[in-house]
Amino acid sequence: MRLATTVALVALLAAPLVQAQVGKNQGLVDPNLADRAALRALPHMSDALADAIVAARPFTSAASLDQVVAKTLEAAQRPELYARVFRQIDLNHASREEIMLIPGMTSRMAHEFEEYRPYTSLEQFRREIGKYVDAAEVARLEQFVFVPLKLNAASSEAFMTIPGMTSRMVHEFEEYRPYTSMEQFRREIGKYVDAKEVARLESYVTLE
Repeated sequence: MRLATTVALVALLAAPLVQAQVGKNQGLVDPNLADRAALRALPHMSDALADAIVAARPFTSAASLDQVVAKTLEAAQRPELYARVFRQIDLNHASREEIMLIPGMTSRMAHEFEEYRPYTSLEQFRREIGKYVDAAEVARLEQFVFVPLKLNAASSEAFMTIPGMTSRMVHEFEEYRPYTSMEQFRREIGKYVDAKEVARLESYVTLE
């Protein structure tokens, strides 16, 4: 019995840690996946704006979402909406303007986001940003961000953190490794989903 327990413990310690690359959601609505009724229930949301969001999908960045929303809502209204619906920003490539779209963001915190680039994991993000704010605020900020997943190295568990991902699609991601270009990714994954969904999925991954 003691031997079995020891073997199990060794196996547990030897197993690679699963590192999610897309921030843990705390109820934030995904503008690419929410149906019209879910969008319509959000602050400052009109029928026309909900329809505009659905028509403009996929959003591959927070900036692309903001371009649509800004046609209807004033700057003072958008933070309240973005506290409920947001397209996560790429921690390694988002512009300062895009980082500032995160509700409650300050110029100082935006600087800290940029200071620690490149991020290799969300654990790094939690550790570095945790130097400036408490754990609850780190968790709140985390849901607005992601670290690009490496197509040729990411684990199945990491791929599953992409919003709307399915186990079948994870299998297809892994089936065509190694990828040598994003064009190859588009071609292979395009066998299973339409061009818009390929673009949405592509926005979370990298060959770097």
